[in-house]
Amino acid sequence: MSVYVISEVEILDEVHGQRYRELAQESIARYDGRYVVRGAAPAVLEGTFDERQRVVVVEFPDRKTAERWYASAEYAEALELSKTALRRRLLLVDGVA
Repeated sequence: MSVYVISEVEILDEVHGQRYRELAQESIARYDGRYVVRGAAPAVLEGTFDERQRVVVVEFPDRKTAERWYASAEYAEALELSKTALRRRLLLVDGVA
């Protein structure tokens, strides 16, 4: 069953943010992930959402693969860079069978 990594992200440093995106994209592809939504500014129907944030949704084939990607050597450099380039909330959710 597909799982989704959902990120609510604010770019703090454009140069490092761009490098993060490049590294993340390469690592996601290696783990059979694909972007479903990338950098979207959502229309807020209920509640509040910081207008500086964007939404990213990545689909992986299953939870195990998504967890392996997040802990992988291929993603490690991007993950380290994210600590200074981004402010985000990262969620992992199961799809519906």
